Order: sequence, then structure tokens, then C-alpha cells
Amino acid sequence: MALTARQVATEKRPGTYPDGGNLYLKVAKAGARSWIFRYMLAGRRRDMGLGPIAFVSLAQARVKAFELRRDIWRDKQVADLPLDQVDPIEKRKTAKATITIKASTPSFAAIADRYIAAHESSWSSRKHQRQWRQSLDAHINPAIGTLPIPDVDRAAVLRVLAPMWTTIPETASRCRGRIEAIIDYAIASGLREGPNPAAWKGGLQALLPKRSSIAHAKPVHFNALPYADLPEFMTELRALPGAHARAFELMVLTCTRTNEVLGAKWAEIDFQARLWTVPASRMKGRREHRVPLSTAALAVLDRIKEAGRASDYLFPGRNSNAPASDMALLLVLRKLGRKVTAHGFRSTFSDWVTESTNFPTEAREMALAHRVGSQVEQAYRRTDMVERRRQLMEAWAQHCGTQLSNNVHPLRATSG
Repeated sequence: MALTARQVATEKRPGTYPDGGNLYLKVAKAGARSWIFRYMLAGRRRDMGLGPIAFVSLAQARVKAFELRRDIWRDKQVADLPLDQVDPIEKRKTAKATITIKASTPSFAAIADRYIAAHESSWSSRKHQRQWRQSLDAHINPAIGTLPIPDVDRAAVLRVLAPMWTTIPETASRCRGRIEAIIDYAIASGLREGPNPAAWKGGLQALLPKRSSIAHAKPVHFNALPYADLPEFMTELRALPGAHARAFELMVLTCTRTNEVLGAKWAEIDFQARLWTVPASRMKGRREHRVPLSTAALAVLDRIKEAGRASDYLFPGRNSNAPASDMALLLVLRKLGRKVTAHGFRSTFSDWVTESTNFPTEAREMALAHRVGSQVEQAYRRTDMVERRRQLMEAWAQHCGTQLSNNVHPLRATSG
């Protein structure tokens, strides 16, 4: 019954020629030749196409027929069905449908883009936005970005985390949290079901060591300048020309964060009330923050005004409709040759208040825009101590030293 390669290549008579093992060569009236797998389903004969001889050789057709017979037998054993109730054609249709569904299902990377688009407007810092993108591009998407979102399982998450969990635990922990947030978004959007494979409790907690147990996974603190060295630093800072140096000076005097000072707009400044109101949208805690302006801080603002308002922003970037980037303040520190961070000056202020003044802790924490007390205490607190903090800001400005009276470089209207 077995066919030969020559017969397959030369047979032109229309008909169906058996090779054995459910495999047949079918010759059409027009002379086209192809392979079929013939089997019985519920007492009826069914023919399953395996491809034309131009693409499927006799040897390949026999292998396909063997695999189909094996699959039918396995399915019969698993489902405990008679042989003539297992249908490989329907199985193939289901497999094709699954592939089609997966092809149309968004990938993890696509869902990550949707998540960022949905949430980035609520993020107070452009630095936070960049960190999200950087962790996705550098660590997450190369491993699982192309996977359909339903296929991101715990093994896939571990492919991302395991290589860096003990070497760069801080980055790994942030990546885990971001993967969890993206998958939560997919679940809420109806794009997948079941538990989140990136969840720590009840999942990864049993597979990865706690960060606290990793020898070098200690908290990273921002490098801060000792408060005793601050007057000298401010003298050097005030001698630098340019708007970026003035931005740094204002940030130190007001104890604000980099994105808060760089994103400051003239409309937020009330010169008569000597107040700067930072909107909740730009605050880390998502609450409006009133900053009492010391005499020194107002002097900085006056110097900026003298250069002319070419933008709504105090410190515009190259595009006057957007603020300067975080790199502006980093460049100021590089010019001064200081191995400290911009954020570290908030720690400098905190240490100074604690060790050198009698101002209450609440005033210090409110000056830093930190939440003070329990939720109940916050609900009943009706004041942000702005007048008490005004005294604190004046004392802080005095510690920072007086404005330079001689040899002051003029402020340029362009970015420094």
C-alpha cells in the first residue's frame, strides 16, 4: 500500500491513493496533488488536508500523519473517549483561533503605554515619568514586552526580576511594583483574569528573598550638605550667573523640590502676601502647598523679574512654553564641584531646624510639605502654620547668608 516518491511525483490519474497509517495522496481532476489525513468521526469519514506535494514531501506527510494518530490516541486517553469521537480538524481550528486571539491581544508593552498615558498626568514629577520609561526600556520590556498580556505569568515576571533582585534590589523592587500596576490595569480593563503574578504577598514573597535580608540592600539617602557649610555654599552659588543658579537659590531658600521650583509660574506668586502657592498637581503629596517667601527669596524673584518675563514660567527651558529640565540644577552643582544632590538640601534644612532652633517639629514638617499627624489629626487641623513658618523661613534665610552686595553678576534672560 505504501507510495513511492516517484509515484507521488508522476501520478496524474484523478483519485485517492493510500500510503497507510491514515495518509492518502489526492490527485484532483486538474492534476493538482496534495496530502490528506483520513479518519472516522462518529461513524462518518473525514478528510483533513495536510498540504500540497510542492511544499510537503512524502516523508514529511508521513511524519504529520504519525503525529496526528498519536495526538488522537493521547486525546482519547485524556478524555476517555472512543477513537471516532476525537476530531483533529476541530482541534486545529481551535488552535488557529487561539493564535488569532493572541495576535489581536495587546502586548505587555502596549498595555504599559496605555497605563502611562492614563496616569502620567497625575504624576507630579517629570523625573518620575522618565524613571518609568527607563525601567520599562532597560529591564522589563526586553524580557516580556512582546508577550500578550494574558501570557505574562509568574515565570515571565521572574525572568525580569531574578537576575537583578540581589544585585540592584532597589531597581528590581521598583520594576516589580510597576509590572504589578500594569497587570492590575489590564485586569481592570478586562484584558486578563486571575491573580496578579507580580504581586508580592502570596506570590513572589515565597520565591524571592526579602530586600531587608540582602546584605547591601540598604536605604539610599540623598547626599546632603552639612548645615554648617551652607553659608559658604550659598556665597559660591550666588556668585554664579544665570537663571538656573537663581532657580537653585530659590529652591534652597524655600526648601522645595526640584520639580516644584522648576515648574513654578508667575501666577503662583503673590508678591503682596509674600506667598508662593504650589498647586496640588505638582506636589508629591497631591496637596496644595503654601510657601511663605522670605526677604531673601523675594530678592531672588526680583532679580528674575528684572531680566523680563518671556514666559509664564519663572525658569523656562529652550521652549518658553515649558519649564527647564532637572538637568539644569545638576549642572549648577557640577559647576560648583559639590558632591551633593539638589534634594539633599531638604535634609540640610531638616537637620538645621532640629539641631539649631526651637521651632516645633510640625513647622519643620509643614515647611517640607510632609503630612503631619494621623489622618484624624489632619482632618481636625485647620491651619498650615503659614505665619509661624514665615518666621522659620526668615531664620533659615539668615542662616543661608545675606545676598551678595558686590561683584554680583547680572541675571541673563536666557537660561543659565
